[in-house]
Amino acid sequence: MSSRGTLAIVEDDSLLLDQLVWALKGEFEIHSAGDAERGLALMEFDPDLFLVDLGLPPSREPREGLDLIRAIRQKKPETTIVVMTGETDRRYALQAMEFGAFDFFQKPLDRAELLLILRRAAERNRLLEENRSLKEQIVGRQSFDELVGGSPAMRELFRSIQKVAPSNASVLIAGESGTGKELVAHSIHRASLRRKGPFVAVNGAALQDTLAESELFGHEKGAFTGAVASRAGKFELAQHGTLFLDEIATLSPSVQAKLLRALENREIERLGGSRPIAVDIRLIAATNDDLESLIAQGRFREDLFYRLNSVILKIPPLRERGSDIPLLAEFFAARYAKRNGKPPKRFSSEVLELFAGCRWRGNVRELEHLIEMLTLMVEEDEITPAHLPPSMHRSAGGNGAHEPFAAAVAGFEKKLLLHAIEAAGGVKAKAARTLHLDANQMKYLCRKYNL
Repeated sequence: MSSRGTLAIVEDDSLLLDQLVWALKGEFEIHSAGDAERGLALMEFDPDLFLVDLGLPPSREPREGLDLIRAIRQKKPETTIVVMTGETDRRYALQAMEFGAFDFFQKPLDRAELLLILRRAAERNRLLEENRSLKEQIVGRQSFDELVGGSPAMRELFRSIQKVAPSNASVLIAGESGTGKELVAHSIHRASLRRKGPFVAVNGAALQDTLAESELFGHEKGAFTGAVASRAGKFELAQHGTLFLDEIATLSPSVQAKLLRALENREIERLGGSRPIAVDIRLIAATNDDLESLIAQGRFREDLFYRLNSVILKIPPLRERGSDIPLLAEFFAARYAKRNGKPPKRFSSEVLELFAGCRWRGNVRELEHLIEMLTLMVEEDEITPAHLPPSMHRSAGGNGAHEPFAAAVAGFEKKLLLHAIEAAGGVKAKAARTLHLDANQMKYLCRKYNL
């Protein structure tokens, strides 16, 4: 058997069938049939792919092929089907894709084009097989890609990622700040057919309104003051890959309108340009806002919302998956110990109890920063309550007091810097290398904390 698997061809034109067999025999083990009834019988060979003509006997009308596709999908819903069609039957090929066909090939035969389509289909089939084999293992799992969690909510999230990843559907990721929305987007990309393409991340909140269009869609030379050369935008940089647009609710109405047009038309125009540029990207958007409330306030476009939310994945906040906290603590302890050449810290039962009682307003990001600080600052092998910031004791005590996340992070940063500078004998350049900071970052942080 070929390494690419088994192909079932259903085609009534014997001459074309001979051409197809000759063109593809080095790529697949091939079984063929000349009509729909015998084509359906090829299911007994459990083919990896079907290549189906639409105009089959007895009527040779496109409905014969469409009925066969429906029958194949009823018997085995995840079967990968590629359709063959003439120029006049293109609308039927698109209808076949609505019935579940993966792609279509337009006659006459072009071997290179057909091989490209079938190889993509075979890759999709392989990915589906991988996902099926993982599906049975997912119950009880405590990680997926770089996501960590064994709670029911996280296992459900893992299952949802597996279902949506092989498709090209737009995905909207909803979750509080610090829950790991970009990690989810990365996991979808790495489990998708686009994983060999680029993953381009853009933070909408970091885009200045006047430059947002340029960042997303690019610009031509002279489009505005300072545009000394043409530049590709994030859409072009993500070609054949995934564009992750975080904090999408922060985009201005004008940018929202252009984003909607780009998604609907699958083409963009650079700022200052007049030539449309076709783009092939999958968009994954994320927000920590309630978009439906923003729509009601007139701050977010309703048509863009419905274009984005083909699939919505909701990430639970850390306080709603307390059973994952020990797993995450151990994961981050191992990560930062390895990064800094130290043995991983252990956590006393009292510390884990305090962790369970905290509100974690900053979610997983807050826990990660805490573990990083403890790894660098604590000399002992075991973390005890005495090593934790006072604010954590107050939060776990149930009185609702909790140091704001930004202030907590600032405190951690300053302690990390002081410790690194002290360990480097006061040489800030050496401390910067220890912390994996470049010179500009180190200067900025030292000015920020008056060090």
